[in-house]
Amino acid sequence: MELREVPHRSRRRGRGTLRAAGRARHRRGDPGGREGPALIQVAVCGPGDCTETERRAAYEVGRLLAARGAVVLCGGYGGVMGAVTEGARSAGGLVVGVLSGADRAEAHPGLSAAVATGMGQARNALIVGSADAVIAVGGSWGTLSEVAHALRRGTVPVVQLGGWHLYDTDGEPVRGPMEATSPEEAVALTGLWP
Repeated sequence: MELREVPHRSRRRGRGTLRAAGRARHRRGDPGGREGPALIQVAVCGPGDCTETERRAAYEVGRLLAARGAVVLCGGYGGVMGAVTEGARSAGGLVVGVLSGADRAEAHPGLSAAVATGMGQARNALIVGSADAVIAVGGSWGTLSEVAHALRRGTVPVVQLGGWHLYDTDGEPVRGPMEATSPEEAVALTGLWP
């Protein structure tokens, strides 16, 4: 596995503007005041109770991200979260599960690390807030909340592979995440790799 690093950014305050996926800058800064770049972190969100198609897609997304050296962030349980964990680990990747519960024993056994928050679904904001990009595979209420947090943040690419579509009161589609039709396209749309 090759670990890819995000270039060091200045200590400028503020989040900056949202950039198109192809021009997205790596958003990890200077964690803990250390010198040098930080590893790329990509959040992969999806339902704990997923279809077989979603499971296969999440596995492949995890494998592709790990092959590029990204650290995968997820909710740390089964379904899409478990599949992305298995895919990333199959390629030698690192996966951090940010758990809603307070007991690490409930986490997916393949995780590299589990963070037991005891915060319930509020942990969704931590997952997407720590990411350089967000990929949603499939849809559920929790996934929708993660996508909404990421879009409100407005500073990282958000990609959807399957899942839900939202419409306004006039029946028009609401502008949301970039839509991918395959795991390969989902990873490419993040704009984190040339």
